[in-house]
Amino acid sequence: MAKRSFDLSCEKDAGKIDPKTGKPSKGESVPVICERIRFYRERKGIEQKVLAAKIGITGNSVSNWENGRSRPDVNLLPAICRVLDITLYDLFNIADPTKTITASQQTLINKYEKLSDGHRYTIDKLIDTLSSIEKAEESPDLKVLMYFSRSLAAGIGDPSEFDEEAEPVYVYSTPEVSKADSIFKVNGDSMEPVFSNGQDVLVQRIRGSSDLEFGEIGAFIVGNETYIKKYERDGLYSLNPDYPVMRFEDENSVYLIGRVTGILDPSCYAKQKDIDRYRLLHNNDREMWNV
Repeated sequence: MAKRSFDLSCEKDAGKIDPKTGKPSKGESVPVICERIRFYRERKGIEQKVLAAKIGITGNSVSNWENGRSRPDVNLLPAICRVLDITLYDLFNIADPTKTITASQQTLINKYEKLSDGHRYTIDKLIDTLSSIEKAEESPDLKVLMYFSRSLAAGIGDPSEFDEEAEPVYVYSTPEVSKADSIFKVNGDSMEPVFSNGQDVLVQRIRGSSDLEFGEIGAFIVGNETYIKKYERDGLYSLNPDYPVMRFEDENSVYLIGRVTGILDPSCYAKQKDIDRYRLLHNNDREMWNV
């Protein structure tokens, strides 16, 4: 059998001779796992000997890995990942099926990593704020109505002092609530069986009686009293037949508060957690970008 001839025309440091071909081999590239160890160690900012000490091997072993002369034992992989704060997917440079990061998201991550600690803190706070706003936006719709402490059909005093007696309350939005801007409590049984004593009614504030159609229910001040009544051409009617029609010669003595749009169910008063989210959302709408 003829001897295989070897090509020795290469330089000494050209690499190993491939025994199968007798020609210089190109040399193996450094395995991915070895390159990744170097990459994440340098990113972590630790020396080879520090990494070696933390996983219980010699410093030369890490050097041999990173230069491709050897590979880490499989039993050491969990410790390497723990020290470098990475996953096995990171170590082997393969996609993590539990994560889906787009190219644009990765670009943002890369930009974030280049920021100073102070600027990272600013971004973190902004993200927290935006996350809170998104949670708030998922909450039920609320509306702020003015609640008047004086009951309809109870003494009100001077109508000019009327608006001073209201305070804002938060209620869940419904078709009836969306039409209203005020809440009053019914006092008495003159509007039964539709409106009962103690019920809260929704009122849409309007200025003139011409805006209230005949046959509609309204809230009125007559003299020194407040009433919920049915508005007709010849006076204010109660739904309870036991009460007489309120007639008046001087229209200036009647002050229209507004149109009654419905009865407010007690469950429509918003819970505190939803109120807090509503305030967060609307406060940030006004203030977040006023930097």
